[in-house]
Amino acid sequence: MVSDSLPRHRRLYEILRRHILDGVYTEGDLLPSENELCRIYGMTRPTVRQALSTMANDGLIRKYQGKGSIVHQMPRDIGILSVSGTTSAVGDRNLKTKIIKKPVLIPWPGNFMFPVSELENESGCIYMERLRLLEDVPIFYDISYIGNINLPRITSRQFENRSLFQILRDSYLVEIRGGEQRIKAIPANSKISRFLKLEKNQPVLHLERKMETNISSLFIYSSIFCNTEKYSIFGRF
Repeated sequence: MVSDSLPRHRRLYEILRRHILDGVYTEGDLLPSENELCRIYGMTRPTVRQALSTMANDGLIRKYQGKGSIVHQMPRDIGILSVSGTTSAVGDRNLKTKIIKKPVLIPWPGNFMFPVSELENESGCIYMERLRLLEDVPIFYDISYIGNINLPRITSRQFENRSLFQILRDSYLVEIRGGEQRIKAIPANSKISRFLKLEKNQPVLHLERKMETNISSLFIYSSIFCNTEKYSIFGRF
């Protein structure tokens, strides 16, 4: 459900984006014309054009003079670095989120895993810890660091059994664009083994990720420990 509080052009953008992600429109499909969208959604031509222009800028469609708007669906996954979040990396099989440490504003840790900008360093970071469970099996212990850049009241939001990426999209219009990651196997320490229900020193997959967004100064960083004993992690290339 698209929020009524969004500007009208953004509401149409979200509706059409969801239709593309859900497969209503697939790669190469022609979207309804501007006139048809005006009639369907009761919007003016400038509003529809603004929504389509934003979709084109975000890479969801390509506009062709005299032909219309052609769907150009962006990939949902980059290897196991999922631009749609954990749900698309593991599937939709009863994924739950348990909050280990609620979001809190802190200074950036020393010797951080990625370099941070001067603006990020000055603004501090939003820190939280989550445990992700698939069919009640703990699979991800996820430590997140988010630049405290124009994200008002984010520490007061409810993250239990909710997607961080979806909250950023719905509440702050922040889109994940891609990023980089480092992956290696490490022995589980006492804390990790307790959360993931593994033996101490049992190998776990450790991901360090830097996610780019549509806000040039805003990045989302994660240190994720993965229990792949029962479930493998997949991604599409």
